[in-house]
Amino acid sequence: MKTCIGIKNPSIIKEKKVNTINAKPFLKWAGGKTQLLNEIICRLPKKILETKKIDTYIEPFVGGGAVFFYLKSNFNIKKSYLIDVNEEIVLSYNVIKENPDELVQFLSKIERKYLKKDKQERKDYYYHIRNLFNKETKTLNYNKELKSRIKLTAYLLFLNKTCFNGLYRVNSKNEFNVPHGSYQNPTICNIKNIHEVSKALQNTKIIAGDFEESRKFIRKNTFMYLDPPYRPLNNTAAFTNYCKDGFNEKDQSRLADFFNKMDKKDALLLLSNSDPKNEDPKDNYFDELYKDYHRERVDAKRVINSNGN
Repeated sequence: MKTCIGIKNPSIIKEKKVNTINAKPFLKWAGGKTQLLNEIICRLPKKILETKKIDTYIEPFVGGGAVFFYLKSNFNIKKSYLIDVNEEIVLSYNVIKENPDELVQFLSKIERKYLKKDKQERKDYYYHIRNLFNKETKTLNYNKELKSRIKLTAYLLFLNKTCFNGLYRVNSKNEFNVPHGSYQNPTICNIKNIHEVSKALQNTKIIAGDFEESRKFIRKNTFMYLDPPYRPLNNTAAFTNYCKDGFNEKDQSRLADFFNKMDKKDALLLLSNSDPKNEDPKDNYFDELYKDYHRERVDAKRVINSNGN
């Protein structure tokens, strides 16, 4: 099912710009929503689509932030709260918000050094930066001096743009363990977008924590988009470790309970997840979990495994 509620022809939605921000995700992200923006936007609450205004926006699993950056670039958002359990990701958002020039200066040096190297030298340099990144994250402190926070963010962006498929994956020791990618000429430091992202993040509170942290900010008519780590469709698709503790079925149930409670507070809610029926037509996991809500199925392409199929 691919209908869009309230929109006659969702494939040609064109948003009239209401501000001067033109930000896009600064990180590649497994399960990112860029390709599904059209499907998501046409399902926004009718009042938001008509007025292009959002009083309060909350995204408790911000990740790459594709939905937030689109909304911020095309709608008037009075205040917003972005939350993620991944502390390194949250740190990077805050650094770009507060210190874009310093980040660009440091990241540009890394980019120039990397692009001058041959194939083997690039690979060696990648693993050198990965080791430095993992060393820094073991002593991560949001109150650390500015240079350390900028350095950690630069390492993160470099790894994200040069690793395999742009994944963010950690092992049980919370160490980033994605191998080197094979991009010929990657854009590591997109100066223009970093500054646009910084503009978009003004009047935005960015918090490290569990999705339930958003509870304190939710009022009637608050709009919240939830995009949790997906329930794996099969063993080869089991990618939820963007934080060391993962996100299991107990967490999915906890999220559904949270969703119910926020609905009773008259929040405006939109949630996405994987569809287990792709693998097993009899698997009604999410149909049961969200049986009291309107559910629609949409198409998406995902390339995470080394096997393109």
